[in-house]
Amino acid sequence: MNTTGVPSGTDRIAQFEKMASADPTNEMAHFSLGKAYLDAARHGEAARSFERCIELVPEMSKAYQLAGQAMIGAGWTDRAVDVLARGYEMAAKKGDLMPRNAMAELLRSVGREPPKLAPEVDAAAERLKASGAFICQRTGRPGNKLPSPPFKGPIGQWIFENISAETWKNWIGQGTKVINELRLDFSRDKDQETYDQHMREFLGIDAEVLERIGAKK
Repeated sequence: MNTTGVPSGTDRIAQFEKMASADPTNEMAHFSLGKAYLDAARHGEAARSFERCIELVPEMSKAYQLAGQAMIGAGWTDRAVDVLARGYEMAAKKGDLMPRNAMAELLRSVGREPPKLAPEVDAAAERLKASGAFICQRTGRPGNKLPSPPFKGPIGQWIFENISAETWKNWIGQGTKVINELRLDFSRDKDQETYDQHMREFLGIDAEVLERIGAKK
């Protein structure tokens, strides 16, 4: 029995399955479902969720990275190489250094080298950088920057620096669904923890990010 107040892996999977089923075009629901599957070592199901996410948002570099990771875990090496090569080029085009480097390492882990980039790929990254456009690190799409951190603390600051106003607005809508579906009561600490975990999953704030910014899980 889970007495921590934070959803177990099985609970998280069930919740995200419900969200993805309710709105099949919600790429973030599919991304969060894929992450929950991946955390549970259900690699094949994780790969399919990330592939659906890529279909909906081809610019999301992180989805390629995790799809490739899941495929390697499932033993689907050829499919992983294809996805990682495409994702590597997408990340390079957008200037997403961390996913690009992670995909290079995943390719090398199966004995492949990352693809050589065409000059126009680097040129596209430079143009995007020079334009000054704010790129949401969650969706990979250009968007508007939030006017200020949505709340105090390192996580609020990270959201301000990395998440577009459009993605944050989407989370507010999704968060309302979470509150209603799970009947959360913020006067209870465990319900606040549950809500916060869903927010982190939705926005892609994983353990690596939390450690980097010095925030508690």
